[in-house]
Amino acid sequence: MRDKTQTNSAAPGDRLIRAGVIVFFVGAVATLVTVAPFLLGTTPFPTYMFGLSMLMAVGFLMAGAGVLQSVAAGRRQARTGRQQPS
Repeated sequence: MRDKTQTNSAAPGDRLIRAGVIVFFVGAVATLVTVAPFLLGTTPFPTYMFGLSMLMAVGFLMAGAGVLQSVAAGRRQARTGRQQPS
């Protein structure tokens, strides 16, 4: 019989990290696509580019929150593991 506690082997913050990385890269690609014509001199400076870079910042913060959540869960697990007799 399988141990039901091991069915989800992903760390608690893994989904948040994945979502943050996706949001970050979507923002990065959108920023590059927006800035490229400006750098080539074909369009004026896009002011909404700052919003796209904020999208990158949000993704970075989401991934950071996922990392902190994973670290906190690992510490919690280590703390409860030490208290239980083996």
